[in-house]
Amino acid sequence: METIDPATGQPLPNDAIQRILFIANSVHVYNIPPLTSTRGYVAAAWTADNSKRQIFTARIRILETAIPNPSSTGETIKTDILLEDPKNGQLFAAAPYTASSVVEQVLDSSRFFAVRVQGEGGRKAVLGIGFEERSEAFDFSVALQEVRKTLGIEDNGKAGGKKVLKEDKLPEMKDFSLKEGETITVNIGGRGMGRRHPPKEDDQSSKGLSGFSLPPPPGGGGLGSFLPPPPSAQEIKTQKRLSQTFEPPRPGSIEDMGFDDGEFGEFQ
Repeated sequence: METIDPATGQPLPNDAIQRILFIANSVHVYNIPPLTSTRGYVAAAWTADNSKRQIFTARIRILETAIPNPSSTGETIKTDILLEDPKNGQLFAAAPYTASSVVEQVLDSSRFFAVRVQGEGGRKAVLGIGFEERSEAFDFSVALQEVRKTLGIEDNGKAGGKKVLKEDKLPEMKDFSLKEGETITVNIGGRGMGRRHPPKEDDQSSKGLSGFSLPPPPGGGGLGSFLPPPPSAQEIKTQKRLSQTFEPPRPGSIEDMGFDDGEFGEFQ
């Protein structure tokens, strides 16, 4: 059975594959006035008088068609937005989705869109559509987003390969590795760490400074030879006060010291 492209009415190859990406059985179609502002369309201008602007209620479908390419292993993919009679499926208008500007959401509602349809002979017109449910309008927008990813439609509205972002240049990394002959010196005095190059044998500045050195501390010069810190002022006051108030006990008799030398004492 021959497959007909509903958007063009032309027959398709037998191995062509069609897939419905979105369908809604009730969408209102409007004959909208020409765009007068660069900001975009406003649905309030369509719905103010439905008896004049609304054309009819249609079924809307987003149809994807994959046509194998005989000259290669790839395939050609195209997507169409179809407005059809809900009773018999007869095509009313079709919008080939080749750019993001084919469908524009209005400024004052999330349920209304302006769709650029294309008829026989390449004639184009802009129709307004309005969904009765916000959920259907949301699904419609999501389906178009997936179509843009599949077709590689860029943000500027042109169709082609997928948009490739230029690689950001990484900042130049500095080399902090130690060079041959370099050492790291740690200053205990809290001055941090730094790199020092070992003096060369013919370096006159190092020879001039080699005669200056500090005498080693008493006790061998190790860490254990440092003198203890002096007592604080509070400790000096405490020691002075104790020395003034404490008096050693005076020698006394055995009874004064707590021993019983009487009849029942130990010393008989």
